[in-house]
Amino acid sequence: MASLSTSKANGRRKIQFLLHGKRKTINLGKIAKRQAESVKLHIEHLVSAKITGHSVPEQTAHWVASLDASGDKLADDLAKYELIESQRSKMPLSLEAFIETYVDSRTDVKPATKEIWRQGKNGLIKQFGANRLLSDITPGEADAYKLELLKKLKSYTVRKRLYFATLIFKAAVRHKVIRVNPFEGVSVKVSMENRQHFVTDEDAQKILKACPSTDWKLIFALARYGGLRCPSEVLSVRWCDVIWEAGRDESGNPIGRIHVTSPKTEHHVGKESRVIPLFAKLRQVLEAAFDERFLDNGYDPAQDGDSYIVNERFRRAAVSDAGWRNVNLRTTFQKIVKRTGLKPWPKLLHNLRSSCETELVENTPIHVVADWMGHSVAIATKHYTQVTDEHFRRACVTFPKSTQNPTQYVSADVSTDVQADCADIKKPREKQGHAASCEAVQSNEAEDKGFEPSTGCPAPHFECGC
Repeated sequence: MASLSTSKANGRRKIQFLLHGKRKTINLGKIAKRQAESVKLHIEHLVSAKITGHSVPEQTAHWVASLDASGDKLADDLAKYELIESQRSKMPLSLEAFIETYVDSRTDVKPATKEIWRQGKNGLIKQFGANRLLSDITPGEADAYKLELLKKLKSYTVRKRLYFATLIFKAAVRHKVIRVNPFEGVSVKVSMENRQHFVTDEDAQKILKACPSTDWKLIFALARYGGLRCPSEVLSVRWCDVIWEAGRDESGNPIGRIHVTSPKTEHHVGKESRVIPLFAKLRQVLEAAFDERFLDNGYDPAQDGDSYIVNERFRRAAVSDAGWRNVNLRTTFQKIVKRTGLKPWPKLLHNLRSSCETELVENTPIHVVADWMGHSVAIATKHYTQVTDEHFRRACVTFPKSTQNPTQYVSADVSTDVQADCADIKKPREKQGHAASCEAVQSNEAEDKGFEPSTGCPAPHFECGC
């Protein structure tokens, strides 16, 4: 327990308390008795917490935070006796100052990420005020902030803003600036429309022909047929990164590779770059560009090898202190798409990479494709691979169109057509597995009445593998 005393000579008040068997004194000066009694109660809570190791009441925690923020001498006295940990020398307590200090300390994130965080910072300051104490923001006010955002922004943008707010206040808790994160549990359900679009090879060829320059042919081919991130990876490929011949296949065709620099993932150990195959359709575009630029003038690896495949003016416009920008690639590419008579799709550049990955998983194990694309299998299945009309077509062709004999699966002609179709898609080493799978489907172990419905396409029972 602490005791409060008042000097008869000058009216100054002081509080005394025992800590580790020694009497400690804190001078309050000339203050009202009621105020002094309130300070005495808070000090008793702090002493009790120091001795028992328990946390102080939330009201006392807010009181301590307000003292430290205002630079009160009382905070220094309490810190001297190790009743509190002074935060003024470590982290600021006002909203704007704390955010700036925290963001500057995050040297592990890219400038582009900090640019996105800037929007979250502006939203918090607009809602609560730059000089608002972190400890004064309540869970109720956090809920009100979410509702205010939902009035103006789409749900997925609100989710980003709330993520940043949670990040900031979680950091404040870890720095012991506040005890409780007011944004804990404040979230929003994201309702996003399906923005995936598969760019077929037929459409891709139309767009490739409509590209107005070699640079644009390269940008498109690297994204659609190489699966590179655009613009960062597309504009980072150099001619020396292209290995035209790393070996030959059984038919004597060259096997090439491309060394891809990945600015997006370079801060992760071992993810600064990756190697992908020099896919056949990408090779055609690269060879044509190489011949155009170096066939007549000759190719000097020492001089020309370090030059970027796509004209460096695109890269200079894309890279800034805030990270990579889209340098209006989307605007120009949208015009190119319209020139072909096609309707521009959502996420124009992202869906080029997504379409490439969707094609690759048809014939290659998904973990291999994910490694080529530079992300995990979970990311591949969640954000990249798509269900296309071709998947439905192949699934339905495998089943009988006639309902007269439900025990009969596929006629010889249809089966032959399907296997021929599969042969165009599957690798040679996969054909035998496919044939065995089809054979199993055509076994006679089914009941006389079969297990397919009389009409429609029983896709859930599809086992052929086509």
